[in-house]
Amino acid sequence: MLVKRFADAQKYDAPNHRGVVSLRLQGFEEGGPKNQWIGFSQFLPQGGAGPDSTPFEKVYVVIEGEMTVIVDGKETVLCAMDSCTIAPHEVREIVNRSNHICKMLVVLPYPPGAKP
Repeated sequence: MLVKRFADAQKYDAPNHRGVVSLRLQGFEEGGPKNQWIGFSQFLPQGGAGPDSTPFEKVYVVIEGEMTVIVDGKETVLCAMDSCTIAPHEVREIVNRSNHICKMLVVLPYPPGAKP
């Protein structure tokens, strides 16, 4: 078992993101998960990401606040404990349109060639 404390989480910069602080909770370390990594993102009001896509799927889980997810022109608002899966190559944009910080878990597979 690998335990990582929140106080030890490392910040990372995600491409094409704005108004966000992202921390890696699990992944890319010896003894950690072998198939995916977990990020914790805190989006300020009007913060977001995209529009863009990745060659792998990702899962968003809103912990606190709300996040608008836009796919194919359709907007869906995720609230606390709502989640969604974004398919590989699916173009998405996310925007925090509220006046509160949105706290969200992001689950992603390791990119091709990455070593856990």
